[in-house]
Amino acid sequence: MATENVQDPRIRQLVVSAQEAMRAGRVEESVRIWEQIRTSTPNHPQALFHLGCYFLFRNEPTRARQLLEQAADADPSAPIIPLNLSYAYRQLGDSTNEMAAIVRALTVDPYFFPALLAKGILVERIGTQRAAARIYKDALAIAPADEEIPPDLRGSMAHARELVGKNAAAMEKHLEMRLAAARSRHAGAKFERFDQCKDIAIGTRRAFTQQPSMLLVPSLPAIQFYDNSEFPWLAELEAATDAIREELVAVMRTQGDHFQPYVAHPDGSPLNQWTELNHSPRWSTYFLWKNGVRLDEACARCPRTAAASEAIPVIDAENFGPTIMFSVLAPRTHIPPHSSVTNARLVVHLPIIVPPGCRFRVGNETREWRSGRAWVFDDTINHEAWNDSDEYRIILMIDIWNPLLTVAERELVTALLNGMNEYYSD
Repeated sequence: MATENVQDPRIRQLVVSAQEAMRAGRVEESVRIWEQIRTSTPNHPQALFHLGCYFLFRNEPTRARQLLEQAADADPSAPIIPLNLSYAYRQLGDSTNEMAAIVRALTVDPYFFPALLAKGILVERIGTQRAAARIYKDALAIAPADEEIPPDLRGSMAHARELVGKNAAAMEKHLEMRLAAARSRHAGAKFERFDQCKDIAIGTRRAFTQQPSMLLVPSLPAIQFYDNSEFPWLAELEAATDAIREELVAVMRTQGDHFQPYVAHPDGSPLNQWTELNHSPRWSTYFLWKNGVRLDEACARCPRTAAASEAIPVIDAENFGPTIMFSVLAPRTHIPPHSSVTNARLVVHLPIIVPPGCRFRVGNETREWRSGRAWVFDDTINHEAWNDSDEYRIILMIDIWNPLLTVAERELVTALLNGMNEYYSD
């Protein structure tokens, strides 16, 4: 910061007074104080910056440009100064220097969101909407939460979203024409994975990665929903749906008090997204197996459910799996986005009682549950659930090993998980 007298106690006190006047809305008073500071310290960057912004507000871009150029030279580490300098050049109709000032701001901080947004606005004005959409897309990717965006930028943000959406639709139309011949040459092939690739490239879907809270096994693919053909035993599990439902209804009638909240964090724990559901019966469970322990009484009450569940290749990790349970979601309840502990396992959902209006998202794919139609998914990928109906939704959840793990890896993963727990329990 190339200034003289900047550490002078009198100057520091004047800066405080100018800032207080600005916060109180006493603009002219603050300007007088900034001018006083500048008289004593001609290269004081804060004084130069605020005076430059004042003249911008007064629609005096020539005076603003002079002050802001001097401020940018006095403090080259503050991206906000060249950004405001670009606004002065915009008022002067000098798009070349406007872009140079924006680039100067982004050179200081490549993730300075207002400067990236300003670059998109300029490119849209002097270039093409397609080029602007690419910049807006980058700006949206680093934008803060909506409530944190300054009010004067919200209109530009809304416009950016609209243009990015229109551009994505136009690009998709163009690409589908370009891809039509290749698709036709592979009639009957499965395109789900490629279509996700295309949508992520266009920007109509997000790319999700595995985010386990405890253990990541590298080199296992991040597959949201697996193809059922990879699990031939699913058909037999689905065939048991009616029998499982009968046992579930009987348990609900006689053992209702045995259903317990799924989310049960102790007092003092950081709850984050679980505040609403912690210790709440709105998401409750009835366990047949829990963390690798068979609950014999529950299994005796649901023998066909236990037999059907145990007939599939459930995870057998001591103290960790399997967990086999009925998951009950109350009417009008939302399970917030979250991810689970390890990609060494996958999770099976067998819908048992599912009214219309119940859906489940894993990554960028959302499906509706259908009674008796099972699926397998990776629960370390961000996922959430909704019951938008007026009835209860109940599914059977079963842990299985990720089928790509070898027998040796399964044993080692089990030992690793238990070793980690033992270490922290000492």
